[in-house]
Amino acid sequence: MSELPHTEHESHAADPAGRRVGVIAAILAVALTIVTIASHRTHTRAIMDKSAANDQWSYYQSTRIKFHSVELGQNLLAALAPQSEEAEKARKDYEAQHRKYESQSESVQHKAEELDHAAEADETRALRYDLGEGLLEIGLVLTSLYFISRKQMFPTLGMVAAVLGIGIAATGLLM
Repeated sequence: MSELPHTEHESHAADPAGRRVGVIAAILAVALTIVTIASHRTHTRAIMDKSAANDQWSYYQSTRIKFHSVELGQNLLAALAPQSEEAEKARKDYEAQHRKYESQSESVQHKAEELDHAAEADETRALRYDLGEGLLEIGLVLTSLYFISRKQMFPTLGMVAAVLGIGIAATGLLM
């Protein structure tokens, strides 16, 4: 029984380049995993920011509707109400509401715009992660082709694609 050849083990020992390529492929797989997780998290953050921005825009819209309702009340009061103490009290109340809703709508609009910009920045960052992820996947596949062809060209091309992918993904960190 001990006479059986261990051709698989012997072929691995005879191919030190294969060992190196295997380690490179494992490292690329880890880098791919890290970039993929960063991409998914960034896409999630973009969705959350966009959802919050949409909520703010809805709030802005409701504030503007209240603002225009107050303007309508002021116009009706001016056109139809006689000069009286009650009419003057209503005018002052409308003026206070007018200022409140105008100020409130400006604040809400500013916050909605900030959230829109944050969502756009997140999507730009996520795009860089996605491009890096794609290049890392190409690099991993090209590197793995060594095991089929035993040609050193594939790990070399794979490393070029992987370095480009890591570089592009790293720019997402700088944003």
